[in-house]
Amino acid sequence: MAGWKDFREIAAWRHARELKLQIDEFLERPNVKKKYERYDQLYNSARSGPSNIAEGFAKFGNKEFARYARIAKGSEVEVINHLIDLRDQRLISHDELLLSEHKARIALKAVVGLIRHLENSPDPPRPPKPKRDDNDDENP
Repeated sequence: MAGWKDFREIAAWRHARELKLQIDEFLERPNVKKKYERYDQLYNSARSGPSNIAEGFAKFGNKEFARYARIAKGSEVEVINHLIDLRDQRLISHDELLLSEHKARIALKAVVGLIRHLENSPDPPRPPKPKRDDNDDENP
């Protein structure tokens, strides 16, 4: 899978994490905690991006990984919708919306690139199964 040894090496994960950290700054505000009715949904959607990329990385095969990346993409779009809601309710400024939406768009671009890469790449070879020893069935 493009030679990644750890999910933290994947740009899409790093950008999704940056978006999550930006959202966490908003979620820490007492006004947002008190007034934003979809607080839990925003909290969960912000975490879904990086966690689905990490989980997909741990699965075998590029097609399955791409499925998790598509879930991350959907969550990142959901974050944008929540950001618009926060602005509509005057819980963040227009500049904060623009900055956060920009981070979300960068994360989206990265995850779309990841999806394209995964869908157009063959699965890595499976590791060989360990050879069975005929003595494995004997009792000691």
